[in-house]
Amino acid sequence: MSTAKEASVKDQLRQFILEELASAKGISQFSDDESLMENGVIDSLGVFRLVTFLEENFGVRVGDEEITADNLQSVDTIEQLVVRKSKK
Repeated sequence: MSTAKEASVKDQLRQFILEELASAKGISQFSDDESLMENGVIDSLGVFRLVTFLEENFGVRVGDEEITADNLQSVDTIEQLVVRKSKK
């Protein structure tokens, strides 16, 4: 059952990043393990929009110390952060 939840987290993340962050920069695709900061999908403003999205849509609290390049590196790492925080 958790697999379906994790897939939906990833699907929602991918959709938000594509529609709200990537498309504005003319980026129409990226892989789940691609560095979103290195390829320019997420900038400093995008980080705050992403964290707000995570908190509002998944009910997780992302502390300032958790807003790191490692946690927000890719769709995969963001999903891991959400899943880890959802279990607390």
